[in-house]
Amino acid sequence: MKMRVSAVQYHLHTISSFDEFAAQCEHYIKNAQEYGAEFVLFPEFFTTQLLSIGNGKGDSLTINDLPGFTEQYTELFSNFAKETNMHIIGGTHVVSQNGHLYNVAHLFYPDGRVEEQAKLHITPTEVDEWNMSRGDDFRVFDTDKGRIAMLTCYDIEFPEIVRMAKAKGADVIFCPSCTDDRHGFHRVRYTSHARAVENQVYVVVTGTVGSLPTVDFMRANFGQAAVITPNDIPFPPKGIMVEGEINHDMIVTADLDLELLFEVRERGSVTTWRDRRTDLYTDWEEAEKK
Repeated sequence: MKMRVSAVQYHLHTISSFDEFAAQCEHYIKNAQEYGAEFVLFPEFFTTQLLSIGNGKGDSLTINDLPGFTEQYTELFSNFAKETNMHIIGGTHVVSQNGHLYNVAHLFYPDGRVEEQAKLHITPTEVDEWNMSRGDDFRVFDTDKGRIAMLTCYDIEFPEIVRMAKAKGADVIFCPSCTDDRHGFHRVRYTSHARAVENQVYVVVTGTVGSLPTVDFMRANFGQAAVITPNDIPFPPKGIMVEGEINHDMIVTADLDLELLFEVRERGSVTTWRDRRTDLYTDWEEAEKK
């Protein structure tokens, strides 16, 4: 089984209307469609661009205003998915539930279904500056090309949750990200490589680029898309199938061969998933069977 994936290095800049946001998103969607992509990944917090629209009185919107765009956002991306017959991981969008703000990844299916995965690990900035709440439920998602997981930015830095994703049968981890400097970017990038090696899975990661001068905590972005593989003979030597140009407005596209994952898990130079010492630490695969 193969799946073609595209990842968007979304360029943040000030806009004046939702229509401008929709047009920019459509540009990336059509580009991915021209490449024959079956899955498209947008970055974390890319919908904060909507806050730059302002309130019409010269004042900027705040993170508390972003849930007000949820209906427009979901309708837009649901239509994109149906029109193009692609699965779209619509980055993350901030939603309000029971008086709490959550940073939620959205999966838009070609048949109109929409699934959600709230970010599970919240950074200090998200807590202290935006009063965000962490998600408490983790799921994997079946598609006609295989089982996937959506883990957002900081989530990928925790090996336990990716072990759970693999134990639940996910072969591809989609990781929408948003980092403002080299340190944050490399934390996410290096741990994405580690998770791919540990669990013998693909990790598709991308981030925001550009700047939103009027939106607090989105004034700086440092991003790059990449498709990351296990480090073994069937894959590129550095575990990088494709990567974008850092901080450029662009998308990258690659074909993921799931059969190669099954091959290296059984007969690879190393078999990290099979060789876990479950006598010494938790076996999530066995826990899932109970």
